[in-house]
Amino acid sequence: MKYLKNETEAKDSVQQIFLKVITDIPKYKVEYFKSWLYMVARNYCLMKLRDKNIILPVEEERQLLQPDEPDKDELRQKEKALNLMESCLDELNEEQKNCVILFYIHKKTYNEIADNTGFSLMQVKSHIQNGKRNLKILLERKMKKA
Repeated sequence: MKYLKNETEAKDSVQQIFLKVITDIPKYKVEYFKSWLYMVARNYCLMKLRDKNIILPVEEERQLLQPDEPDKDELRQKEKALNLMESCLDELNEEQKNCVILFYIHKKTYNEIADNTGFSLMQVKSHIQNGKRNLKILLERKMKKA
């Protein structure tokens, strides 16, 4: 929609881009799929605009070519939320904290966490579930105070 400004044309383009991605992905070594997909979609839309001989004002074209960048306020908010979450993580009991960190941050499986910590598989699942719930409660409390 950002490029084409027409809902039906945008929907058709999404399907065409999807087909292009399916056929082109084996040809490339894609390390960052999200940014690669963005570039494929952007280039497709720009080619479609060129085919229609739509000439964009220079400033608008520059704006379209630049990926959306989060503003400084948004980055500050995210940084504040991460700091808040980090302090809340420290308030969890040690078992929950370790399991939550291993699962969500280090992307370990339940079995890997059980092997690393010595907990049973059911204990790991319980610690993660309880830790997640307690972390949410702590975050909500701190957000209300802030």
